[in-house]
Amino acid sequence: MSKLYIVPTPIGNLEDMTFRAIRILKEADLILAEDTRTSGKLLKHFEISTHMHSHHMHNEHKTIENIISRLQGGETIALISDAGTPAISDPGFLITRACIENGIAVECLPGATAFVPALVNSGLPNDKFVFEGFLPDKKGRQTRYLALAEETRTMILYVSPHKLVKTLSEFVTYFGEDRPVCVSRELSKMHEENVRGTVKEVLAHFEKTAPRGEIVVVLGGKPITKETKKSKFSENTTD
Repeated sequence: MSKLYIVPTPIGNLEDMTFRAIRILKEADLILAEDTRTSGKLLKHFEISTHMHSHHMHNEHKTIENIISRLQGGETIALISDAGTPAISDPGFLITRACIENGIAVECLPGATAFVPALVNSGLPNDKFVFEGFLPDKKGRQTRYLALAEETRTMILYVSPHKLVKTLSEFVTYFGEDRPVCVSRELSKMHEENVRGTVKEVLAHFEKTAPRGEIVVVLGGKPITKETKKSKFSENTTD
């Protein structure tokens, strides 16, 4: 039977590729790749010769109809992104939704994603957390910050290296310089780094040392006070 497989790929260390992921990619009729040049290196390493089509944020709306048609015709298709689990701040949601709407089976393999190790590495509370992905660049950024300023759960964000210092400076404005934060860089790679401390301390570090590579920021939530508890109780109380 036809099926769409969502296949995670390593975020850096190729040893994190699973046996099952390799098998699915070899057996699929087609692989949808965010960047065929990047994925081509991965497939070559694992001796996977399955044909690839480009599927990224700029063309996914146009390609969905053809993909659904191929799946309805009995093909098995695997979706991968440049790194990590597709649909987590990467293309994948639209084709998954289209498959579900058309009664086509979808199966997501467990595997690599950057925010989980970053959260665990941070040492911040992880019983409850909120994943924000990339914040808006301009429109809506301040509004999002104002909402997050009241968030009591640990927050996880993806930040481009050239925007990290600016983002940490904004943290000082909206969350205060003493809020705990951890910046994880190049996870699973040789030069992995986890910089922990207050926002002020971590900002000072990266003002002196230019950040490079893929970055995940984990920020502590607003401390819960008696007033916060009363507010939460009021929100959860109905007449």
